[in-house]
Amino acid sequence: MSWRDYWNQDTPIYASERHKLLHYRLVANDIIGLIPSPDTTVLDYGCGEALFADKVAAKCARLYLSDAAPLVRDRLKERFGNDPRITVISTDDVPNIPEASLDLIVANSLVQYLSLDEFRALLALSRGKLKDDGRLILGDIIPPDISPLTDAKALLSFAWQGGFLRSALTGLARTAFSDYRKIREEVGLAQYSEEEIVDLLGDAGFTPERALRNLGHNPARMTFVGRPAQALDAEEAADR
Repeated sequence: MSWRDYWNQDTPIYASERHKLLHYRLVANDIIGLIPSPDTTVLDYGCGEALFADKVAAKCARLYLSDAAPLVRDRLKERFGNDPRITVISTDDVPNIPEASLDLIVANSLVQYLSLDEFRALLALSRGKLKDDGRLILGDIIPPDISPLTDAKALLSFAWQGGFLRSALTGLARTAFSDYRKIREEVGLAQYSEEEIVDLLGDAGFTPERALRNLGHNPARMTFVGRPAQALDAEEAADR
């Protein structure tokens, strides 16, 4: 089983429906905080079920929801098919988006499921689709020194605040015996240091910056902002 196969099914990754709702609401609010103006065109790459995408779409001109799993896309179309600001597409369709047409690309909690070649391809693709003043957001990057115990503590803290602690404890036990654990052991999760992400973004033509806080509930993971480097160089030259 690949990660794409894993996500193309109902999974035990969320401890309860409340956990799922609170997770997607938090991510949606974080994305809304990144939208600079109502004229913004946004791509949420690897969006998952994006339960609050309508709230994000209300703050921008157009929102692309892109996911590799057909089951996820079917649910997105069923939920948001009548919203004129939302377009649901496969990740394979992202290359068809016009060049230099996006203001913001968000790839949250995605990079860990990509091979290095797939990650490099995503960076190159994003560089071509962004406007000169656009931004690429890489959220929930897992550093090499983080342990599953750290992730579990972050989840339990989120659960305590969100009122689903009992189901979170049950969910952690269930996950330990699930396909998620098996595929994580067999395929693995990609982990990167801050220096590695900075180098990869630089190689792809971005000026990188680590954000002050991570998207989502886990403060031990990292979020990075990539801005097209040539555009920034031209802007700085004009200021001089």
